[in-house]
Amino acid sequence: MTSGWLVVAIVGVATIAFKAAGPVLIGRRALPTRVQSVVDLLAPVMLISLVATQTFGGDEEITVDARVLGVGAAVVAIALRAHVIVAMAVAAGVTAGVRLIA
Repeated sequence: MTSGWLVVAIVGVATIAFKAAGPVLIGRRALPTRVQSVVDLLAPVMLISLVATQTFGGDEEITVDARVLGVGAAVVAIALRAHVIVAMAVAAGVTAGVRLIA
């Protein structure tokens, strides 16, 4: 087994253990209100950080390129109440179009 597959296996096992820990430790009890409000915000914050990192990340510097326009177009689509899939398609189309032109 190569070191790459070993890392994949370890991350997979850790993910399964992390996801199972909540139901095993808490059971059917409800979380306290303050903890639940933090848990509710985890997914959006993680998604935003991933998008920001992938959009502006470069070789140890901030990069502004076609991806920024694609994300901006997706933001406009979401603001106009478009479905998330539509916003993703708009982002991909705008990014591809800008890269084709440039």
